[in-house]
Amino acid sequence: MEIAALSRRFSGLLAVDGVDMSVARGSIHAVIGPNGAGKTTLFNLVSGVLPASGGAIRLEGADITALPAERRAALGIARTFQNIRLFPTMTVLENVLTGMQTREPVGLLGTILRTPGFRAQERASLAAARAALEFVGLAGRAEARAGDLSYGDQRRLEIARAMAPGPRLLLLDEPAAGMNHSETEALAGLVRALRDRGATILLVEHDMQFVMGLSDHVTVLNFGRRIFDGPPGRARRDPGVVEAYLGAKVAARLAEGAA
Repeated sequence: MEIAALSRRFSGLLAVDGVDMSVARGSIHAVIGPNGAGKTTLFNLVSGVLPASGGAIRLEGADITALPAERRAALGIARTFQNIRLFPTMTVLENVLTGMQTREPVGLLGTILRTPGFRAQERASLAAARAALEFVGLAGRAEARAGDLSYGDQRRLEIARAMAPGPRLLLLDEPAAGMNHSETEALAGLVRALRDRGATILLVEHDMQFVMGLSDHVTVLNFGRRIFDGPPGRARRDPGVVEAYLGAKVAARLAEGAA
């Protein structure tokens, strides 16, 4: 995915200000920054939840800037959200199946009449949903109510729902939020396994240990602008990144100590 001069204005505020970013196929690319840096707004622009005020978004060379969210989902962009958005009274399996709608080629009439094409697609969707639950370790809870799962399992269920349709680009918005250490380690292993299966992953996360140990590439935002783009190891030492997180005085003291 290529992002060029992407902007989003809310009244007089530029929440995302001319951001350029390239996400390599098959990589884990993290977007980090202090609170209010524009990270979730950037995610909303990429997924189509918000329209862009300027700039362009290209998926494998095709301009998708003006496409609505459902068209982007059909093209292979899937996401999770910072706040868990499950259907708590539905089963775990049913929740995953709700994410399969972008794969359904059968129209309304075929659905009503339950044509052979509809039934074949229904079987394929069910198989893909069960495979996604197996992948995230929830196959044994398929018939449980989603609202009865632990917090960590609900996070994994959201990932299963997003990955089940086989997206080209998977957006994870603060997937480790609220998780304990062991849950976070398990999540890191799951994200690596998704990457190893061929998924391209773009994630927003505040847990720096999680990000630095997992990501292939890091983009840092501050006040809506990109201030760093490169390997995670170099981000730790970048003066602009240190200043954004710790303040100018601390960054200056660290720079003096390094000298």
